[in-house]
Amino acid sequence: MRTDDFDFELPPELIAQFPSANRTASRLLHVAGHSDRITDRQFTDLPEYLHPGDVLIFNDTRVIKARLFGRKLSGGHVELLIERILDEREALSFIRSSHSPKLGTRIRISDTVELTILARELNLYRIRFDTGQPVLDILEQYGMMPLPPYIERTAESDDDARYQTVYARHPGAVAAPTAGLHFDEPMLNLLDAAGIIRAHVTLHVGAGTFQPVRVEHIADHVMHSERYTIPQATIDAIERARASGNRVVAVGTTSLRALEAAVQDGPLTAGENETRIFITPGYRFRVVDVLLTNFHLPKSTLLMLVSAFAGKEKIERAYRHAIDQGYRFFSYGDAMLLERIVETE
Repeated sequence: MRTDDFDFELPPELIAQFPSANRTASRLLHVAGHSDRITDRQFTDLPEYLHPGDVLIFNDTRVIKARLFGRKLSGGHVELLIERILDEREALSFIRSSHSPKLGTRIRISDTVELTILARELNLYRIRFDTGQPVLDILEQYGMMPLPPYIERTAESDDDARYQTVYARHPGAVAAPTAGLHFDEPMLNLLDAAGIIRAHVTLHVGAGTFQPVRVEHIADHVMHSERYTIPQATIDAIERARASGNRVVAVGTTSLRALEAAVQDGPLTAGENETRIFITPGYRFRVVDVLLTNFHLPKSTLLMLVSAFAGKEKIERAYRHAIDQGYRFFSYGDAMLLERIVETE
């Protein structure tokens, strides 16, 4: 398939620049799997589509304040976007400056924090912070929340909370698992009371999630790598749901990718691994039955993923409907509830 097959025109005013006043105040577009029905709802209606015993899989990664600003010791402003923390002192980072920095270049973040560029790894730089502070502490003190490029404003103090799920636990992501941003504690308590099971995976979302596919044919695209962990408790919850005839509901494409990646080489098992899984139309899903997600960028791998999950033509109709009805798009936008396309032998 061609990348242009996943393109669409989006009015710029539909790109949400700020979150809704309340987390659960967004809209919800329900796309049925057994019919062509597309229904406009509110996110607070989500429990109506879930059954007691269904298991919701949340990605509990925590977004780090990955954006840093500094100056080369030789002069010149530098912007860094930490992609991955490697250990207490080193990280991989995108670097933006007027001239590509050379290896050994030193960058000053503050009067007390400097870093050194150690190596180039494809389009990333390996950097070392020359201070006794752990990388996470430096980012917390000097970094900014890494809002995605289509949010055309500087991160504000409110973003520290709103670009973070209420259940975030494990720091390491540089982009939020945005489907989870719609949940607040009362909604989670409501799901618990309704007999909906909650379980977690951890997938540290990388900046590559925003990169459009630039090759002509999608089969030539190389995915970025992301780390994920699946606890044994989550495996147990999925097995109990399967045994009782209930469904696995992925909250976000990151949860789905972690689960589907884990069954590529055998049965679903607990553990930690890396994935470059690229899900496109024709993929046969083995774990996830229902997907809660936001609306995705044109020509993006995530748009290809939801097209594989719900059917390309159905997703195209759903996106046209959402645009016609003025839905809010992308990270701070509205949500979709997708039922997996009915598979025929």
